[in-house]
Amino acid sequence: MIIPQEFDAIRPYTPEELPAVFEELFADPEFLAVVQQVMGPQATPEVLRAQLAQCQTILDVQKTFFLPLMIDLLKRCSDGCHMDSSALPDKMVGYTFVSNHRDIVLDSALLSVLLIGNGFPTTVEIAIGDNLLIRPWIEKLVRVNKSFIVRRSVGIREMLAASSLMSRYMHFAIAEKHENIWIAQREGRAKDSNDRTQESVLKMMAMGGEGTPAERLAALRIVPLSISYEYDPCDYLKAQEFQQKRDNPDFRKSKADDLQNMQIGIFGRKGRIHYQAAPCINTWLDEVKDLPKGEFFAEVARRMDQAIHRGYRLYPGNYVAADMLKGEQTFADRYTEAEAATFRQYLEGQLAKVQLPAPDMPFLREQILTMYANPVFNQLAALG
Repeated sequence: MIIPQEFDAIRPYTPEELPAVFEELFADPEFLAVVQQVMGPQATPEVLRAQLAQCQTILDVQKTFFLPLMIDLLKRCSDGCHMDSSALPDKMVGYTFVSNHRDIVLDSALLSVLLIGNGFPTTVEIAIGDNLLIRPWIEKLVRVNKSFIVRRSVGIREMLAASSLMSRYMHFAIAEKHENIWIAQREGRAKDSNDRTQESVLKMMAMGGEGTPAERLAALRIVPLSISYEYDPCDYLKAQEFQQKRDNPDFRKSKADDLQNMQIGIFGRKGRIHYQAAPCINTWLDEVKDLPKGEFFAEVARRMDQAIHRGYRLYPGNYVAADMLKGEQTFADRYTEAEAATFRQYLEGQLAKVQLPAPDMPFLREQILTMYANPVFNQLAALG
C-alpha cells in the first residue's frame, strides 16, 4: 500500500521500516533495560531478532510481543477484563472507538487485546499525544505498536494544520488501511471521571473526508466506548494533582510525573475491568444531520456522552463512594457492609500514598470519592 508522504511524521511504522527501527531500539541501553525488566533477562537483542524474523506484519509483532505482555499483565494486576461488543455485529469493517479516558497507556492497549479476543480481525491504531513521548525510544515503540502522533506541542497557528493532518490520516486509516482507531473523547484524562466528549475532538475528525460534517463523521464509523476500572491505581496521584493546582494555579506536571503515572497505571491494582461498545453513531446520525453546524456537533457530543454513561459497569465501590460523598444511604442496596468496609480500607490506603508537604486530607478524600462517584451520577442521569 502506498501511504501519502504527508503522514510520515505521525503515522505508525510500516512493516518495511521495522528492521531499521528495531536496530535503533536495540542500540538504546535504556530501552533494553526496560525490556529485560518486563520480559526477563532472557530477552536479549539476539532472541528478539529471532522472534521478529518470524513476523511479516505489525499485527504479527503485536501478537508476538505486545498482546502476550498485556495478557500476562492482566493476570497479575486485574481480576478479569471483558468486553461486550454485541452492538457491533459486523466485525470486518474498521471502527473509530471514542472512549472515556482513565489510564494513559492501558485504555487503548487493552482494547487491542479485547478486540482480538472478541473475534475482530485486527487491533486498533492509537492516537497518542506527543507530550507523553518523553524518551526517543518511547516514540519509536508506540509507533511500532500502531500509534499515530497527536501534535500538541505546537503553537496556535500550527495547531489547525496539525489537527487537519491528523483528521486526514484517520480517514485514510479507516478507508484505505481498513484499520480500527482509538481516540479519547477529550484531550487528556478526565481526572474527576466526569466524562464529557469535547466538541473540538468531533470537529477535528470532521476536517478530513468529504461532504457534510455528518457525512465526514459517518465515514469514520464512530463507536462510543465505555471503559470501567473497579480501581484506578492513579487515583491518589490525580487527587494530589488537584491539590497542587488548587494551591498553585501555575502548577504543571513534569515529564517525571507523566512517567510515574504511566508506570503506576500499568502495574497497579485495577480489580475488574469492563469495556462496553455502544452501537455505531451511524445508526442515529441522520436524525441530527440537518441541525445548524454548531448545534450539530453539540448534539452528537451529547448523544455520545449518553451512550458512554449508559455503558459504565458500576462496581460496589462506585456506590459506596457516592453515598460517602453525599453522606447518605441512597445506594445501600447496591453493596454489602463487607464491600463498604473493603472500599473504605482501600481509600485510606490510597490517601496514605500521597506525597505532599502539606496534604489537605479532607480535600484529597473528597477528590477520590468524586472520581468513583461521578460514573454513578452520570449513569443515573443518562438512564433518566
